[in-house]
Amino acid sequence: MNKLVEPQAATLTGAEAVVEMLKAHGVEVIFGLCGDTSLPLYDALARLPHGMRHVLTRDERHAAYMADGYARVSGKVGVCEGPSGGGATYILPGLVEANESSIPILAINTDISVSSRNRFTLTELDQGALVKPLTKWNAVLDRAADIPRTLRSAFEQMTTSRPGAAHIALPFDVQSGPVERSEVWADPTLGRYPSRRVAPDPFYVELAAKLLRRAKSPVFICGGGVVISGAESELGGLAEQLSAPVATTISGKGSIDEEHALAAGVVGSNGGTPETRSIVDAADVVVFAGCRAGSVTTERWRHPAPGQAKIVHLDVDPAVIGANYRVDVPLVADAKLALAALSEALDGFERAGDSSIVAKAKAKKFAKFGRLAESNDSPIRPERVVAELAKALDPDSIVVADPGTPCPYLSAYYVVRGTGRRFFSNRAHGALGYALAASVGAHFGRPAVKTVAVMGDGSFGMCAGELETLVRLKLPVTLVVISNSVYGWIKAGQRAGYGKRYFSVDFGVTDHAKVAQAYGIRSWRVENPNGLGPALEQALAYAGPTLIDVVCQPLHEAAAPVSEWVA
Repeated sequence: MNKLVEPQAATLTGAEAVVEMLKAHGVEVIFGLCGDTSLPLYDALARLPHGMRHVLTRDERHAAYMADGYARVSGKVGVCEGPSGGGATYILPGLVEANESSIPILAINTDISVSSRNRFTLTELDQGALVKPLTKWNAVLDRAADIPRTLRSAFEQMTTSRPGAAHIALPFDVQSGPVERSEVWADPTLGRYPSRRVAPDPFYVELAAKLLRRAKSPVFICGGGVVISGAESELGGLAEQLSAPVATTISGKGSIDEEHALAAGVVGSNGGTPETRSIVDAADVVVFAGCRAGSVTTERWRHPAPGQAKIVHLDVDPAVIGANYRVDVPLVADAKLALAALSEALDGFERAGDSSIVAKAKAKKFAKFGRLAESNDSPIRPERVVAELAKALDPDSIVVADPGTPCPYLSAYYVVRGTGRRFFSNRAHGALGYALAASVGAHFGRPAVKTVAVMGDGSFGMCAGELETLVRLKLPVTLVVISNSVYGWIKAGQRAGYGKRYFSVDFGVTDHAKVAQAYGIRSWRVENPNGLGPALEQALAYAGPTLIDVVCQPLHEAAAPVSEWVA
């Protein structure tokens, strides 16, 4: 006997339409926090057979950071949500970081009813005006009928041209209004990025090819745009064709396998070293690829020095090109398409370069590192932490570094084996408290590999609430806390530039292992360098969340690869 199938209603509620539109764009995970204005949306998520997973977070900032980490490693749009008022203000740090890092995340903040505006309603604020300068695109919905069109616009804006963040304000009464089912459709290719690639102008490709044919010592400096575009293969082939060293920004780590003979490592004031800088300074042509040539990468526009080398600047955003350097050849295009076009234009041309220049620079750099990494001093040197992590982790592992102590050391000395997003940090604005939440998102984006978050104790204090999320969801994420009871980056700056006048940078000692244990996380506190390797081995092998609290040398006493402190 055939089962009777009930016909679908011709209309949906606004909340139901939002759920169906997210599903139609291929969304798999939503990170968020409940609130009064979100009740219709949550009810729709509870009732409908959408197949998406909702991850309850402990605040909206970390929901956005989770969406960011998910998007970085999955190649898909990250989605976060929260309620009105405080929920809208708390979600902002994650939005601005993702947007400035060219990472597509969609934030949906529910809102007070349209009919309640301008009546002193609790949690009322102008979400549109608040979010507009921080995102690539935003909208405030006034009618349920506009939901499908608005969601389609959001996904198109997030994943085309330069990817970025989008925000939608979803009022309470709009969630209950009618939406025609026939309007609920989507192009699922817009759920991944980059979704619609832009090819380079052949005229400028040929100009760049001519410049590279004449170059004696070309160098690539690659930013996050290469990884975002998935252009690693094209970059590697072109670099080998030209025998050109490949340096990267912090966000560009993964553009090339860092064990490759042409991989010079990270350059710039944060994670760069004199050895990598010397390779840039020797170049007669610099190709900035998917890189904004900002203050950190170029050490405040000194390396390369203006006028020192010819500049080919490749970026999908035309506003980036020429902003900081006089450009000889502008290439406005997707990195994958542009690098492939350059390789084709140079077909048959090969430069006999000297890869020993890179090898010698790396040998010198890692010899200095090795001497410190082998130290048995206590407090433990940060170099020892990096070395033990590198020994313990598989090449496929994902490492997320918070700003502060972890970032320069891991950027300089943690060797990414393979290409793609295996290491990242929040380099756009550098807010503390990012790595824990982003590692949760990264786990959901690539659950088959091990994810490790490395943070300072200042960062730990800003994200400890999400330890409960790790326990509740039984996530096999390992946290490493660099513990030294100081906002180390600022104290190091006071030492280098302000006569060691230390002011308001030190805080009390916390046993982070005991804090984590109170949440139910298996934890270790390590004060002896010889105990670090065994603790890491046990933590990485455990099937649930783990934390290692490492008592470390503070930054102002260490030899961090930060050029302004060395000078």
